[in-house]
Formats: sequence, structure tokens, C-alpha cells
Amino acid sequence: MSDALLHIKDSYYFELPKFLWRSEREGRTDFPEYWVRLDDEYQDWEASEQYDFLATKIESGNVVGVELPPKQKLLKAYQSWRHENKNYAKPFDRFLEEAEGQEWFQKPLALGEFEKQLDDEEGDAFEARIEAATKFDGNQDWWGRIKTNANDVERFDVETPPWSDEKIESYNHALDGKVLIPQPFGTLRNNYQKESGFAISKFMILELVVAAVLVWVFTKLATKVQFGRPVKKKAWNMFEAFLLFLRDEVARPAIGGHDADRFVPLLWTIFMFVLGCNLLGMIPFMGAPTGSFSVTLAMAGVTFATVVIAGSARFGILGFWKNQVPSMGLPMILAIFIVPMLFLIEVLGLFIKHAVLGIRLLANMVAGHLVLLAIMGMAVAAAGTSTWPVVAPIAVIGSALFSVLELFVAFLQAYVFTFLSALFIGSAVHHH
Repeated sequence: MSDALLHIKDSYYFELPKFLWRSEREGRTDFPEYWVRLDDEYQDWEASEQYDFLATKIESGNVVGVELPPKQKLLKAYQSWRHENKNYAKPFDRFLEEAEGQEWFQKPLALGEFEKQLDDEEGDAFEARIEAATKFDGNQDWWGRIKTNANDVERFDVETPPWSDEKIESYNHALDGKVLIPQPFGTLRNNYQKESGFAISKFMILELVVAAVLVWVFTKLATKVQFGRPVKKKAWNMFEAFLLFLRDEVARPAIGGHDADRFVPLLWTIFMFVLGCNLLGMIPFMGAPTGSFSVTLAMAGVTFATVVIAGSARFGILGFWKNQVPSMGLPMILAIFIVPMLFLIEVLGLFIKHAVLGIRLLANMVAGHLVLLAIMGMAVAAAGTSTWPVVAPIAVIGSALFSVLELFVAFLQAYVFTFLSALFIGSAVHHH
């Protein structure tokens, strides 16, 4: 079964039907490192290590103002806390730093009463633990060093018994259908969150695919036009029609015939890229990158940067910001009060309208997928009941009709985003 959030939430894997991609890992070391870190056995082992490190630190006299609770009581409280929905699979250090009832740890840490750096005269027991753990930066604070040294999957694998066959089978079943994306530049916390570094997500790859297809298609089209060859075949005529429509019906009316052609390549790129990302959401097991706020906000950021740069190039940096306030011919006594207020309102509006540009695209793409999810969920909820013969056809027909609507919305929202971008650019390069 596919993930319910497949088309809505970015992830670090692609999802296929389970029978097409079976996970056949045979041992603990075959699983991704972050998967091991999410395991209850590992988290209990890590919690025990952190507790022992902390106890050694307190016993050595280098930490003051702290009374360590009994180990079993504290670990039991942690196990209960991490199984709450909002705290699911959080490590022991997050429990100490965030959980209610752990003021014995949190207050001294917040007040700065804990020692911030290890010195050269620590106890032999602690040094032995440090040497047995991974290497660390000597400038880290002591609590950061404890967390770093306790988080050691390789040592966990050496010191603890292997996972049972039943656990490996259940984890393989959970990973069936999930094509994990290699992460050479970063580490993951789970399938949806990164831990550190630069993590490559599904939407990043899909965006690169869209960009590569656009480069290939329009390089070929430009080559035909450049050498005067007629543009034949339906697909090439369709792309040419898109470009002419955007130039003649969007860019030139919104920006003006004199300035529009300079911005037409950018508007072409925006339209085709947004359209390509939208259409990916119609392909099973893909997902629409424009269903992620990071993507739509970045696209709105491109428009905003173009507005500022183009306006500053036309009127100068100060002239661009001065141009935000329309000329009203007010008497000086009124202008002193009204112009600054208008300037603040217009500048705030400049930022807001570009943010809304990204939010509008996101909302329209996500809303359609949520409606489809709700309709298909009707059939799942009715499975095995007497209403299923009635609900199933309604769900199928409704999903088909909404999919057609989603196809229309994919084109419409690409057009709206491009049209509004053209309007914003046009207002930036002309006097109000």
C-alpha cells in the first residue's frame, strides 16, 4: 500500500507498489543507519550510555547543581515519553532537554551551572569511555560530547546481540516498496527529516528531471527555429503555441511591449517548470514538487529577486524603493505624515504579495490531492461493509472526475503564477 502522504509530503525515498520492490535485508548492518537509530533496542542502549556518561561526569565532581535520578526509573520514564505521538522515537538527550519533570537537568543547564568544556584532569573511567567511543572535537561542550559519543551505531552492533529474524522480517515488510535515495552528502533522522548535511529528497530529483527535460526539449526547438526550419509535428507546434501565447498574451500586456521581451525567457521558464512539476503529481508514485512550500517559496523568491533587480537597474537602488510610493502631489505638511506610512505599507505589501504567490500555488496543488485522498478513502473505509458496492463506484467515478479537474488546475496554476509574476515585474520597471 502506498504512503497516504505520497503526493503531499516530500521524502527521502520513492514509493512503488510493494510487490515491485521487495526489501530483502538479512541483518542489522544491511539497514540504513538512521533506521537502526530509530529502533527501540538501540535507543535504550544509547540512553543507557548517555546516563552512564552523565553519571561519571557528576561523580567526578566536574558537574555541580545536579542530582541524578535512579537509572531504571529515569529510563522507564523515557520509554514511556518516547512512545507518545509527539515524541515518537526521540532520543534520550531530547527527553532530558524537553520533557516535563526533568527540571533537575534542564534548570542547571539553562542557568549555565554545568561545565561547558572538558578539562585535562578528568577521571580515568570517563576517559576510558571517551577513548572507546568515536572521536570528537575537543572544543565541543561536554554535554554535546556525551551525545556524540553515545550515538555510535557501529559500537552498538558490536556490543549487543543481533536482531531476531522476526524483527528483521517486520522491518523488511515496512521497507517494501520504498526505494531509498542514497545520501552521500548528509545523514537522515528518518524517511522525512534530515539530521545533518545536505540531504537529497524525492522532490529535488523530480525538479532536476523536469529541468533536464525542459533543457532537452527547448534546445531542440530553438535549434529548429535558429536555422529556419519549419516546426512540424503536434508536440513541437504545441510548445511553440505555449511560448507565443505567453509572449503575446501575458508578457507584453503585463510588462509593456518595450520591456517585455527581456523577461519573456524567464517567464517561459517559470511557466514550463511550474507546469512540469504540477503534472508530475498526476503520475502514480511520483508526486508534485509544487506541493512543497520550500519549492513554491523558492519560485516566488525568483520572482521577487527579478522585481528588485529589474527595478533597481531601471531606477537605481534608492529610486526603486522610492517608486513604491505613487506620486500624489500632496502638500508638504500632509506628505510628511502620509508618505512614510504609505512607504511602509507598500514595502510590506511587496513582501506579502510575493509570499502569497508561493502560498497560492502550494494551496491549490495540495488541496486537490487532499480531496482525491478523501474520496479514495471512502472506498477503503467502506471495505467489508454492506455499503461498499455503492461507495466503491462513487469513489472511482469521483476520483476520475477530480483527476481531470486536477489536470486543468495544473495548467491553470502555472498560468496564474506566470501572469502574476509578469504583473509584479511590470510594476517594478514602470513608475507608479
